[in-house]
Amino acid sequence: MQGLRFAFGPFVLDPDAGTLLRNDEPVAIGHRGLKLLAALVGRSGEILAKAELMDAAWPGLAVEEGNLTVQIAQLRKLLGRAAGGGEWIVTVPRVGYRFTGAMQRLGGVKRKALPLPDKPSIAVLPFLNIGNDPEQESFADGLTEDLITDLSRMPGLFVIARNSAFAYKSRAIDVHEIADELGVRYLLEGSARRAAGRVRVNAKLIDAVSGDHLWAERFDRSLDDIFVVQDEVTARIVEALLGRLRTPPPRHRPRSLDAYDLCVRARNLMDDSPQAAAEAHLMLTRAVSLDPDYAEAYRWLAMNHWMGWVHSRGPTDPTRSIALQLARKAVALDPNDAGCRWVLAYLLAYERDFAAAEAGFAKAIELDPNEADTFAALSDITVLAGRIEEGLEHIRKAFRLNPFPASWYYLALGQAQYAAAQYAAAVETLRREETYRTSSRRFLAASLAQLGRFDEARAETELFLVANPGFSIRHWAATEPFRDARTLEHFVEGYRKAGLPE
Repeated sequence: MQGLRFAFGPFVLDPDAGTLLRNDEPVAIGHRGLKLLAALVGRSGEILAKAELMDAAWPGLAVEEGNLTVQIAQLRKLLGRAAGGGEWIVTVPRVGYRFTGAMQRLGGVKRKALPLPDKPSIAVLPFLNIGNDPEQESFADGLTEDLITDLSRMPGLFVIARNSAFAYKSRAIDVHEIADELGVRYLLEGSARRAAGRVRVNAKLIDAVSGDHLWAERFDRSLDDIFVVQDEVTARIVEALLGRLRTPPPRHRPRSLDAYDLCVRARNLMDDSPQAAAEAHLMLTRAVSLDPDYAEAYRWLAMNHWMGWVHSRGPTDPTRSIALQLARKAVALDPNDAGCRWVLAYLLAYERDFAAAEAGFAKAIELDPNEADTFAALSDITVLAGRIEEGLEHIRKAFRLNPFPASWYYLALGQAQYAAAQYAAAVETLRREETYRTSSRRFLAASLAQLGRFDEARAETELFLVANPGFSIRHWAATEPFRDARTLEHFVEGYRKAGLPE
């Protein structure tokens, strides 16, 4: 996406890309710090009140003012002194802060257009919530996500994943630019309104090359018919792009719209902090109590327990057992859901049931050849099996289907690059804002150590151990699903060089 960049001193700040460069080298800056710096630099010379800055860095959250003070201090340390020895950011007592450095606005850097696939390609842009109730935002989001899932199950289509489609939410961007950045020919736009037991959905299919509207329709139905509307929209799009209707195996729809709403909200919290994971757990537990046959809720609840394992800094038998049980139930309830299939396959690999895991991944791809998460998860398991080039191919395919992915894609890519001895590329990947300061730091430390940059490696190791004090190489090696001794030894060698504890 295209936007302004800001140059000051040796720095170039690109808020849209989430990067800060010093003399063309990336600077490790946290998400909050980047938001604060963008707010200050974007209004250089103006005094920004503390409340205004806190809204910029913590939108919608109530936080202590001390958090702002800490972030500003970290920014000053990171930026160093300006030319002449002054501060880049000046405190205005009892009011706020001001950016005082000389700043130049630069044009945005447009992402390179991706080539079109050899089949009809489409992205479903986030549907607009046109109701008066902001609480219905999740309903519009859920409609978008379900349409993406329905379309991606069609083997004759190439469908962009949810994360990348939602990168354009609330952004006024030309359809040609979106299509270029995502590498698709067709875009689906729409809006939804839910009120008084009714739902109104407007949808239109656009050919981004010609600008023509291939199809447009309005649906005004009872709220109970929302899933019927989704099926109709999907059928019309498939007919327009493929020339005939093709019916994939039916999906298992939820019976409770309240459970559906909870699941939509929860799945947006999966790849986040321990606090967000706890909130998602409550939502998903409530969803399955409202609808005990809702397969997708069980699937996400299984992953929630798995992420609890990750966030709690080490595997425990109870969380492993519960996650596996929930994943099995999700597949039993809806064997035609590719998401349920790959989640179960991934967990089975960690149980060393590799034959069942590979069969599960294969079935997931058969059911939904456009499910990017399947390929990203499969990359992780394939690399640890010693099939490194195959693992790299899987993660590349995941990125093509999901050009703006969740943070864990970068962890999987960095791990694969390390396994392939592409250490410099791994460092670049793992220092991206999306994944930096997460558990991926162990791979970053190992990559730096293999490059002989031992001071940097040990610094990353120390920071990793702050968040993961119970980590040991022996425990990690015993719990990861390795199937290739040389690959395991390669990772252990890097960890030892980086100073990670035995």
